[in-house]
Formats: sequence, C-alpha cells, structure tokens
Amino acid sequence: MAYSAQVLRRARARLEQAKLERERENEAHRAAAYERYPRLREIDRELQQSMAELAIAFLKKDSEEALGAIRTRNQTLQAERNWILEAGEFEDGYLDDTPVCTRCGGTGYDGSQMCSCLRELCRQEQKKELTSLLGSGRESFDTFRLDVYSDAYDPKLGTSPRELMRSNLNICKKYAAGFSAASGSLLFSGATGLGKTFLSACIARQIADRGFSVMYETAIRLFGDFETEKFGAQGGDGSLTRKYFDCDLLIIDDLGTEMTTQFTVSALYSVLNTRMMEGKPILISTNLLPEALETRYSPQIASRIVGTFRLIKFAGDDLRRKGL
Repeated sequence: MAYSAQVLRRARARLEQAKLERERENEAHRAAAYERYPRLREIDRELQQSMAELAIAFLKKDSEEALGAIRTRNQTLQAERNWILEAGEFEDGYLDDTPVCTRCGGTGYDGSQMCSCLRELCRQEQKKELTSLLGSGRESFDTFRLDVYSDAYDPKLGTSPRELMRSNLNICKKYAAGFSAASGSLLFSGATGLGKTFLSACIARQIADRGFSVMYETAIRLFGDFETEKFGAQGGDGSLTRKYFDCDLLIIDDLGTEMTTQFTVSALYSVLNTRMMEGKPILISTNLLPEALETRYSPQIASRIVGTFRLIKFAGDDLRRKGL
C-alpha cells in the first residue's frame, strides 16, 4: 500500500519517537535495578564479556572443553541474575530491553517489507489527514439519511429518488467493504447538493480505516498542485503530485468546478491514463452529466471515464437548500 510521502514521513517520525521513548524506559529500568542491586550491573558486564569470548572461541576453533567452560560460566551468571530478579520481585521482562516492535526492532521494515507497526502508524496518520481534508468527521454510512429524498415515483428515473439513493448507498457500502486493487472505478454524477461528496467521504474513511492509502482532493486543489509543480519555484521533481499516482484509491471531488484549460485537461488525462494502466481505482464526483465530459475535456478523457467507470447517478432535491 503506497502512502503519500507526507503520511510516511509523519509515521516514521512517530515510530522513531516511540523507539526513543522505549529506549529511555529500558535505560531507566536498568538504572533503577542497578542502584538497588549493584551486583546486577557486574553480572551484565560479565555476561557481555562471556558472549564476546564465546564468539572469539568459535572463530579460533577452540576445543569443545574451552567452549564448554565459557558456556558453564555464562549459565552460572544467568542463574544468579534470575535469582536476584526473582528475589527483587521485578515484573517479567523488566530488564529485557524489549524493543518498541519485536518484529522489526523499531526500524519499520521487516526485510524489504513495511512492518505492521509502521503500516498501522501510516493508517492512523492517513485518517488524520482525511479528517483535516473532509472537515466535520461525521461522514459515515450509518448517518446517511434516505428520508430526505422524495419517495414519489419519478418517471424519468423509473423509480423514486429515495429508492435510487438506497441502491446507491448499498453500492457504496459494498465497494468500501470489499475494496481492492481490482474494485474498479466509480463516477458519481448528479446536481449539486445530492450527497455525492458525503458518500465519497464515507468510502474514503472506511477504505482508509482498512489500511489502504486514500488520496481525497477537490479537482481545484488537485490541478493547483500540478500547476505549482509545473510552474512553481520549487516544482519539477514530481514530489507534489506523486501522491495522486501512488495511492490505492484516488478520489477527485467536484470535477468540473475548476477553470478548464489545456493544462488541466493534460493533467487529468495523465492521472486517469496512468492509474488505469496500473489498474488503480479512481472515484470521481461531478455535477456534469457523462455526455458533457467530452465537451468539457476531450474525447480521450470521456471515453476512459464513460467506458470504464461505473456510473452512479444521483437524483433528488438540493439537500443544502433544505439545510441538510
């Protein structure tokens, strides 16, 4: 799961801080034990020396008798150490120098793979990032209100807005619950104030909570990042926009509200084409009808969206005008 550089940096900083705190805790335990039982300090020094002697003896291919003598001394020291710890009624593992993560030792990586400890911190940091982007934090499928949509039959829809939105809600729930790289892309299309952003946020939160990397951004801000990277003083290395290509799920909210230029069309095509070639899902919400995409952008963009995204139509009255 490819988290953004910002998320990964914050997660690594938290892991490093936790590692330092654990080392300080271990050192404090040793200092307290040594002050109470000075013999423990001596034993630990002798054990370190014994282990070094044993390693040297192996390298020199000393006799089994010599190796046995070192092992015997080591065992005697260990027994004395355990006796002192038991007599002092120290809790189990008090002087074990336990690392912050027993799997990776606090490095964040198990071989070439990200360790579960760092992955969990990335998940937490991404949730914080989404909260700052989404705002209220109240977006969840459980709080999505179907009662605000009309239950009157609409011949244009072939059903009522409420039933249409009930179907949309179920589709979104299943998408979030079973999300994977093979989930495909979604296009939320409908007028302003019908719940597109709300359901996008619900999907983002649940998928991020499952540990996937999610990038949620408005079209205006996304294209702003591309412009800054292209024309800004510090741009050009791809670091500002890499997150839009690397994340497991990219959500572009309010596509069509940006000022459309040749540059934004090119940037949108790059994002869509690259992610589709790599099999990475996208969720787009827009006030535009699918047939308007070709006019607003290009035939190539329209064909990629209409031809591969699952269309989710939104209908009903503007909820914002109802104060919802």
